[in-house]
Amino acid sequence: MPISRRELLATAAATSLTSLPVLSIAQDKPVPPPLNPDLVRDFVIAAHKSLDAVKPLLEETPALLNATIDWRAGDFESAIGGAGHMGHRDIAQFLIEKGARTDLFVHTMLGHTDVVRPMLTRYPQMVECKGPHGISLARHAEAGGEPAKELLDFIKSLIRSAKL
Repeated sequence: MPISRRELLATAAATSLTSLPVLSIAQDKPVPPPLNPDLVRDFVIAAHKSLDAVKPLLEETPALLNATIDWRAGDFESAIGGAGHMGHRDIAQFLIEKGARTDLFVHTMLGHTDVVRPMLTRYPQMVECKGPHGISLARHAEAGGEPAKELLDFIKSLIRSAKL
């Protein structure tokens, strides 16, 4: 059934009026500015070294929790990623408790065999994945010390079997 020009214009006008309240609601919430890259860098660097340095930065700027810095050419790193490859269990645990996104590398350093082993069993090629700065899963397990020893042995066995 054809529609007249008058009906088309009336329908279009009514439809656009009904969407105005939605548009005004969406615009009421201000968009926060990007984080200062120097502050993000300082936070990520602090997580490589000291929980005492991390806490006040996060308290002052909670948005830093999952912030990442691109060191170069897509080498992104978050604070928890830095804590992961440096073996700082205390910093990683603190950030997880605050709600930080975690990944396979951090769980490897923490020795979370119940998380990492099923992932690597299902996707053994992930043993070749690189974390921040190109650091391997095996190196993250080494950074985890004794709690990650079982995972280090498992990762090494996967690497050996991949070379056969």
